[in-house]
Order: sequence, then structure tokens, then C-alpha cells
Amino acid sequence: MTNIHDIGARALRLLPPERGHQAALWGLSNGFGPKGRPDQPAGLTQRLWGRAFENPIAISAGFDKNAVAIAGAMGLGVGFVEVGGVTPRAQTGNPRPRLFRLTADRAAINRLGFNNHGAEAIATRIEAYRNSGEAALDGSRPVGVNLAANSDSADPARDFEQLVDRFSPLADFLTIDISCPNSENGLVFLSPGPLEDLLGRLTALRDGKGLAKPPALLVKIAPDIENRELDILLEIIAAAGIDGITVCNTTTARPDTLTSAHRGERGGLSGKPLFARSTEMLRHVYQVTGGNIPLIGVGGVSSGADAYAKIRAGACLVQLYTAMIYNGPGLITRIKQELADLLAADGFTTLKNAVGSEHKSA
Repeated sequence: MTNIHDIGARALRLLPPERGHQAALWGLSNGFGPKGRPDQPAGLTQRLWGRAFENPIAISAGFDKNAVAIAGAMGLGVGFVEVGGVTPRAQTGNPRPRLFRLTADRAAINRLGFNNHGAEAIATRIEAYRNSGEAALDGSRPVGVNLAANSDSADPARDFEQLVDRFSPLADFLTIDISCPNSENGLVFLSPGPLEDLLGRLTALRDGKGLAKPPALLVKIAPDIENRELDILLEIIAAAGIDGITVCNTTTARPDTLTSAHRGERGGLSGKPLFARSTEMLRHVYQVTGGNIPLIGVGGVSSGADAYAKIRAGACLVQLYTAMIYNGPGLITRIKQELADLLAADGFTTLKNAVGSEHKSA
């Protein structure tokens, strides 16, 4: 990947945060991203949920909320894409300003509130991508959809049912986002009873569609949960037969180490300050689930060493977003090569053998 794209990323930081985000999406959706496919280091491939992942690295949900840049994101060299969060009806989200860079802390705070174009518009774009020549060039790399309830919904569980029904034929995996701190209905399923009911309804709906290749169902959890409460939720998730867990969303906590002027803004904190907490939570989830449920590690990843730490703690896949703001799109390629080098240095010939390895050597 040429340095011009990282130079462009630095230019985007001269814009207000949300405008910079929109400009990045516009560029990727209009062919201004990298041309051709970046080199793929050996040893990073794996199969999960009946799908092939040529590498474990992707941009997290929240970057391409409206599925306008799937092909452009694939061109960055990711192993998969997750779009959304998607709600059944379009919604504008919270009032602006609602996205803040904490440059000195290599972090961001957002309170966007699931602003998106709605399920039908986004499903149409995914269908168009699936039927395009670009999808063939991307080698059928998996596409996931992050799902959320409308902020003003009187029946959030019904919202999730509508979304699973609409996107099951289109997606390789669906993420049930029960962990957003920025939406009225973002946290209502963190109680055991409502969560158990929701997951039972969604798995039955997915399984009842009779699809030849049904999507995996994942749950995305919040970092601001005590382990005692988390363990109860994990027991419910496992009992429901959920296929994967994303660990974790942004945090409402504010570490004392933050120095940026925007550190007091309301919303979810992401980026480097979340790395330690999210990795410890990932480690705990892996231990509690016995390594039997594939995990996606998210939070503060900005290097191959960070990605490797997530993998050794138990992640099969790794997502990042905030680090792209500060390091540019070339970060994806750099992380993959650094990760491959670290695997080789520790004698791992395949990524699968490294997943959860810190627990096995303890």
C-alpha cells in the first residue's frame, strides 16, 4: 500500500471528526482506496462458522454504518467486513457534535447513537455488493452485519427479530449489539431474563428460515460489567447456542491517564486506553467459556503485537477502528505482517494454534 493513502488519512484529521469520517467513507466508496489486493502473509487463514477467513483483521462495526464502502474496505486487506449498526428504521442519531478525537491519548469518544439509513437501504446495498464483480474479486470474504434496536422502539426484541429475518439470507454473521452506551435501547438486554428471551427468539428465527448456509449469530458485550454479572450473561449466551462473542464495545469509564481536552465528553471511549481492560475481559470470557465459543477481540488494537495479545488471550478474530484515525489505512497491512512474524517467532505455523495459547502455557 502506497504512502499516499496514509498521507490522505493525515489530511482527514484536519477536518472535524465526523466530517473526516464521512470523507474517508466517500473516498473508499468511490474508488480512491488502494488498488489491487495487499500481500497476504502465510499462516493467517482459518475457518470459522463454515466460512474461510484469509486473515483475522478487520475494521469494527461503526465505521461503515450504511454499507456504502464494503468493496473499498476489502481493498485495505481486511479478512472480513462488519457493517452497521443497523436499526429497522432509519434514524439520525444524537445531536452534533457527537464524535471527538482525543489525539494525545490515541483515543476517541463517540455518542453517535446508531445513526443509519435503516435496514432496507442497507440490505439493498449488501445485495448489490454480493451480486457485483467486486465481490468475486474479494474472494467471498465474510460480510457481517451489526444489529441494533431503534432508540424510540417500544419493542426492542421485535426490532432484532425483524433484522435477523431481513439479513439472515445476506450475511455470513449477525452481531446482536446489546452493549451500546449511546442509544436509549442500547443496554436493555444486559439483564439475564430479557437476554435469555431475546436469544431464544433470535436463534429459533434464524434456524427456522431453512437456509442452506445460515449466518452465525454473535453477541457483542460491554466492558462496563463486573465479572459476576458477566458470568451470568455468558452462561445464558452459551446455553442459547450463540456462535460467537465480540469483546467488547466502547466504555463509559474514564481512566485517570487521559489528558485530552475532550476527555470529559459523554459517550463511549475507544482506542488505546481501552486495550488493557478489553483484553482482560477477553481473557476472562475465554476462560469462562472454555475456549468453546469463537471470540472477536476489539478495543485499543494499534499494532501486530496488540493483535497477537488478543489472539493469545483467546480471540480468533480482531477488529480495530480508532487506530486507523491516527495511523492511516496502511495499518491493516502492517498489522498482518507483524502478526505473521510474531506467530513464526513463537513457532506457530497456523493462527489457530495461537488462539488462547497464553492459557495453555500458564
